[in-house]
Amino acid sequence: MVKGLYTTYTGLVNSQRRMDVVSNNLANSTTTGYKKVGATTQSFDSVYGIKVKDLTVGHLSENIGELSLGAKIGELYTDWEQGSFKNTGNKYDFALAGPGFFSISFTNKEGVESTKYSRDGAFQLNADGYLVTKDGDYVLGENGQIQIPEGVSALSVDNNGAIYADGEYVDTFALVDFEDYDYLQRYGENLYDAIDGATQTASSATVNQGYLEASNINVVSEMVSMINIAREFESNQKVMNTIDEMLGKMVSISEL
Repeated sequence: MVKGLYTTYTGLVNSQRRMDVVSNNLANSTTTGYKKVGATTQSFDSVYGIKVKDLTVGHLSENIGELSLGAKIGELYTDWEQGSFKNTGNKYDFALAGPGFFSISFTNKEGVESTKYSRDGAFQLNADGYLVTKDGDYVLGENGQIQIPEGVSALSVDNNGAIYADGEYVDTFALVDFEDYDYLQRYGENLYDAIDGATQTASSATVNQGYLEASNINVVSEMVSMINIAREFESNQKVMNTIDEMLGKMVSISEL
């Protein structure tokens, strides 16, 4: 009976964590370049059943397999599917078509600089004429931080990421890709961090000026998932309440 309480408890915790994932996806449905996060579920498998009075195994008990005691979050994964493009007409907006990332020079609160990666190409110029993200982090080119000459009237970027100011070459976006995206982890602020084991490769993505890549979140699909998770949570609650009532009656009977 207590095992039943434990099993329903794991179901409740699992539903809560899945709900957190879906809620985060919905909250970022309008975030530029955001990639959907999903959660898999797997069972616990550490409790064994045994054979009893089985002449084929002699007088000793023998394990016959594994018995689940509930559910848990198996792993979180990222859906890297390409998002749709939105035409903004802004010369400092860029969208990547194909696999790859912009390189961003990120400075944390302690003043430590490192390179992060992003699909968010909503850039702007700071007071010194450098191309930066909306959070003020420098966008990197092949020659380092990208500075646009003062007084430029026309800025153009070709599909390979080469930047031209009034027809003069300035720099090329430092686009990168990775052999295995399992070695990328979310850092926050729409950035990704390459962890130990990540192998960097050249990106085959093309740059589209005047566009932004929308998130790949399907709001309707996420809402349906949210409803299903809520129903699963309610079902586990009902089972837990039923088991609790049965235990209460057993205690009452034993006291008579």
